[in-house]
Amino acid sequence: MSLSVFFIVIFAALLHATWNAIVKKNTDKILITVLVTSGAAIISALILPFLKQPQSASWIFILISAMLQIIYYILIARVYHLVDMSLGYPLMRGSAPFIVAILSASLLGESLSLIAWLGIGVICLGILSMALDNHHEENKDGLRLILFTAIIIAAYTMVDGIGVRRSGAPITYTLWIFLLTGLPMGIGTFCMMPDRFKEYIRHYWMQGLIGGGGTTASYGLALWAMTVAPVAMIAALRETSILFGSLISWIFLKEPATSRRVMGVCIILVGAMMLRMS
Repeated sequence: MSLSVFFIVIFAALLHATWNAIVKKNTDKILITVLVTSGAAIISALILPFLKQPQSASWIFILISAMLQIIYYILIARVYHLVDMSLGYPLMRGSAPFIVAILSASLLGESLSLIAWLGIGVICLGILSMALDNHHEENKDGLRLILFTAIIIAAYTMVDGIGVRRSGAPITYTLWIFLLTGLPMGIGTFCMMPDRFKEYIRHYWMQGLIGGGGTTASYGLALWAMTVAPVAMIAALRETSILFGSLISWIFLKEPATSRRVMGVCIILVGAMMLRMS
């Protein structure tokens, strides 16, 4: 993996952690999630007319991904209602790369080096170390929901890892996904609660645009990286967003920074360096 691709994916990870923090910090996590996806849809709609459209072979992947993304965003809002970001974020983002690595090896025929596999394993070890911190009381409903969310993350990552390579236009592919995700979520919410949603937009529209821009850029950069590097490596490296998510949750959300979680951050850094060297 080249140095430029490495740092692009790290920047994408920072953007991803930032928009998750926006959702976690807001009191109404469903509405802020809808506002973020709507912001992403607006940004996508403004840019799409000026770009080359994806190849026809990729459209089925765009549609499947959009459906999975809708489920994902709904789950995100629910997870952050039940658990701290410093617990939910590591488990959600950290369980997916190992699933992706196994699936990409079997379905895409990608061959990873031993050091790449070790790097993925080390990242997952660091994430589990953070997630198993016994500072948090057990929340079985939250943990089950987190695991299901990780499966959805792995599913849309695999779908897009294949689809973006067939699209011939990674940026446009990404924007169509966000348009087809945010549009039904925004329209559906407006139809169900028009007055409340309009009032919410009036107060939090800036957060929606910032979050929408962050999630669009984050995933777009990751999908582009998947066209020039193995999907499993990019999926694992992108989960270094856990580092940024942890720092944000500790510094800005005032969640506790225990010794186990700090150790987990250090382990993840080692894993990221191993991926860089592979």
